Parts: sequence; C-alpha cells; structure tokens
Amino acid sequence: MMRADAARNLDAVLRTGARLLAEDPSASMATIAAEAGVDRRTVYRRFPTREALLTAVFQAKLDSAERVMDEARLEEAPVAVALHRYVEGIVPVTRRWPVDTRRMMRADPAARPRMEELSARLDRFVRRMIEEGPLRTGVPLTWARATLDHLIDTAARQTPALDPPQAADLVVDTLLNGLGRR
Repeated sequence: MMRADAARNLDAVLRTGARLLAEDPSASMATIAAEAGVDRRTVYRRFPTREALLTAVFQAKLDSAERVMDEARLEEAPVAVALHRYVEGIVPVTRRWPVDTRRMMRADPAARPRMEELSARLDRFVRRMIEEGPLRTGVPLTWARATLDHLIDTAARQTPALDPPQAADLVVDTLLNGLGRR
C-alpha cells in the first residue's frame, strides 16, 4: 500500500505530466516535477524516462475511461440513461487526461489493444443507440460515433466552465436532437 503523501505526489506528477505533455510533447521531467510541486528525483525514481511517464499517463487515462464505461452500464442500462452517464463521466476524464489518444496508440504499444477494446465497446453502444433508438435508423455508425466523440471533446476542452452534468445535458441534447428520429 502506498503512503498517502506518495499517492498524492504520484497523482500530481501524472496529472501535471498529462497536461504539460499534451501542451508540449518535449516538456522536460524537471519542468513537470517543478509544476507538480515535487523534487525531480521523486519523478525519476518512479519514471526513469519521459516515455515511462507518458506510458503511465496513458494507462491512467485508459483505466479512467474503462471505469466510466463500466459505471455507465452501456450494455444494460436504458440507452438514454447510459448515454448521459457515459458523457457525464467521460468529460472529466478528458479534462484530467488531455493527452491525444492517437499519440497514445503510436507511443505505447501496450495501450493499443486496450484502446481498441474501449473503442469497440463504444461502437457497440452507438450501434445499440441506432438499433433501439433514439438515433435515426440509417445514420452511419461512423458518423454517429464521430459526432459523439466530437461533442464530448468540445464539451470537455472548449467549454471548461460547464460542470460535467451540464456538459452531459448539452451533449446528449445536441446528439439526440441533431440525429434523433424524425
């Protein structure tokens, strides 16, 4: 079990690393340590390279996204309920872990299968939204999925003043009324 202060330091390093590496992929470990409020040696003890830190950030993002999907109950809950739960949960994940998933897929081979599985789960849910409603039949899965992803990204990154429930309300309303059944 990790001591509370060590867990806080690790969380600060991971969150700061995610933010700084998203802004500048060449951010130094010293900069990340200083911004996180920890000694550079603390960072290097846990992450000997920037790539090791980035891998830990990617895994933390994937862990968080997986928890959100599980809690949203995408397969079991009524579609509208699952959609709202998913968006409300994934907006804070996107804000907390702003690293680019395309970069994650290239930089961390271990992340690729996990990312593909999470993406497949979301594709199955979007297909369910089309098959069961509330999305119109005939809307291409790829279009509906891209629209959902874009709305979430917009809510998370471009409207940070919205709290997660407000962001979920807006995303769900926009998705369902923009692609909803006529």
